[in-house]
Amino acid sequence: MTRVSDLSVPAVGATAVPGVPDGCVAARVARVDRALLTVLTAEGERRVPWSGPREDGGPAVGDWVALRAERAVRLLPRRTAFVRTAAGRTSAPQVVAANVDLVLVVDSLVGEARLRRVERYLAVAWASGATPVVVLTKADLCADVPAAVAAVAEDAVGVDVLAVSATTGAGTAQVAALIGPGRTAVMVGPSGVGKSSLTNALAGRPVAGTAGIRADGRGRHTTTARELHQLPGGGLLIDTPGMRELALPGGDGLDAAYADVAGWAADCRFRDCAHRTEPGCAVAAAIDRGDLDPARFTAWRKLQAEAHRQELRADARARAAESARLRAVHRQRRSAPGQERPARWSG
Repeated sequence: MTRVSDLSVPAVGATAVPGVPDGCVAARVARVDRALLTVLTAEGERRVPWSGPREDGGPAVGDWVALRAERAVRLLPRRTAFVRTAAGRTSAPQVVAANVDLVLVVDSLVGEARLRRVERYLAVAWASGATPVVVLTKADLCADVPAAVAAVAEDAVGVDVLAVSATTGAGTAQVAALIGPGRTAVMVGPSGVGKSSLTNALAGRPVAGTAGIRADGRGRHTTTARELHQLPGGGLLIDTPGMRELALPGGDGLDAAYADVAGWAADCRFRDCAHRTEPGCAVAAAIDRGDLDPARFTAWRKLQAEAHRQELRADARARAAESARLRAVHRQRRSAPGQERPARWSG
């Protein structure tokens, strides 16, 4: 049976979780099914309805919530959150996992390295407040693992890159060592890269469904919901479904994911340098010398533009929400009992 004291830092129980209201107990969210939460408490696993406010999308896997009787009534403050922009016309932010210490960006060693995709995930991971780590799976199917790891590590500036095989067990001990007692990791990446197989290997038992490998060496989509699992060493792992698209919620994390490009840009002569033909452009000089890959610079510019567009949409949503709130307040005041309408001027 999993207890709250096993799910946070060592020796921290329900009463030590900050922000718990009087008369409530803390619980960690292990799964979300619409308005029904699977939570872990000091008494074990429970299924409770969410009765708190619906702002900001409600609880996410990894969140701490306050329970009163048989209901979750309040979302407790988050330390970190992996947030993506939800698909659709609204482009609203969506919390994938909360209160995580590590973001395991998972990709496969089968086929060519997908550097631009890894960079995108790293940008969102850095923005989460957690520490990103790149985990390259299916090492048993790769002819030259060191070369493949080196290719990714060159672009994953300041991030550890590990190669693993869920089939042979190679490298899994290194990943498990990162998720020590009281630590929470979330595993993110596209479908078919082996997240579920790695989850089972780390858990030491089948906790996530898996499917066979296709003829092209890629896996099949299996995970359908985010879920928190306890690992044998006392750590916690959140497995997530594959993401077909990962849109940036904003510009936070880009400078960390592209620290080399941002560093060159800071050395440009002009602060508003467009990095094209301006004199004294350190970025252009780095590309000319071969110190900076032009494709990496192009990817940085593309993500900057995408983040800017999303920030503009977020501002528009905030303005629209505030206007709607003010209109609702005005209507409520006008319809209040005893409220007289002002007489029209007829002069």
